[in-house]
Amino acid sequence: MSRFFSIFVCAAFVLTGLFAGGCNGSGYHMGSMAHPQIKTIAIAPVTNESLAYNAAADLRGMLCDQFMFDGSFKIQEQGTADCIVYARILSVLTAEVMSASYNNNKTYTAAEWSATVKVEFTVIIPGRKDPLVLKRIVSGVTNYQVEADVETNRRRGITMACRDAAQQLVQYTTEAF
Repeated sequence: MSRFFSIFVCAAFVLTGLFAGGCNGSGYHMGSMAHPQIKTIAIAPVTNESLAYNAAADLRGMLCDQFMFDGSFKIQEQGTADCIVYARILSVLTAEVMSASYNNNKTYTAAEWSATVKVEFTVIIPGRKDPLVLKRIVSGVTNYQVEADVETNRRRGITMACRDAAQQLVQYTTEAF
């Protein structure tokens, strides 16, 4: 009984310290780091200069997901948004990292591949000459395993690399100020 009471008292002190601590009056705050005058964002159709099938749709979908997850901006149509993201896939590369093998002729190890998506983007405010975020290049990278269906796994790998690129793009956009 006394051990439980000791743990309870320690937890209460820790929580009191966290909630009563010094962030309120010191100028720190939680929330978005985005520009306070920009509330909405639009994502223009992504162009794809690579040969990867459907990569533009994957990237645009991941951009929508990541902007909604971040919560700094609300996504709207291009005609009503405060700013617009323009993205262009420059290249999509897949490469084998490790080939499939059998360890001691007993344990199968699937082949491992990597996917890299290189994306150039900019963010503009309609009607302004200078962009809000100058052209910048991000590279999304992921590793994935190929067990049976190479093409399905390659598509999933490219989608996950697009997710990584989208996370970086959102970070650069929301922290650009």
